[in-house]
Amino acid sequence: MSEQQPNPYTSGPAGQGGPAGAPGQGDYKWGPGEASYGYPQPYPAAPAYQPTIGAGMSVPGGYPAAPVGGAGFALGDITVAGDQIITPSGPMPLRGAMWNATDFSRTEEKIPPHAIVLAIVFFLFCLLGLLFLLMKEKTTTGYIQVTVTSGGRHHSTMIPAVDANTYHWVMSQLNHARALSM
Repeated sequence: MSEQQPNPYTSGPAGQGGPAGAPGQGDYKWGPGEASYGYPQPYPAAPAYQPTIGAGMSVPGGYPAAPVGGAGFALGDITVAGDQIITPSGPMPLRGAMWNATDFSRTEEKIPPHAIVLAIVFFLFCLLGLLFLLMKEKTTTGYIQVTVTSGGRHHSTMIPAVDANTYHWVMSQLNHARALSM
């Protein structure tokens, strides 16, 4: 055990390397090396946004520019304003954006506890108490995931589902965003 084992990752003969700096001595590096397909690439620099008024006159300092293309809207923390998509991870170009939504919500229908109590109480007095068991209550829980990919960036957000129609509302907003992205 006192002998040191040869390094099998060196390129020298039988794991033996030459002097430091020579091939075979310390030339092995952990990891994939340079980034290739499938590895995250550095983000391209976002183009500088320089709003103008009318015939090329620049906006005076201190006044925000009105969004181009109409009023903006938001889906969770994704905001569409003018010709860009604003997310916490940075702005993205609106043109050519890919939008997706996934429904992770569920709607349950059950008999509420007060209906069971009323059915028992009124069953003792008359048989009509059983009609209280026909009462149903619907509850929706979960989230709708909205993702957007544009300009080499990707962002995802979760929107809480408050009722069964939340997914339809999100899809209408998403279809509007898709129409603006073309």
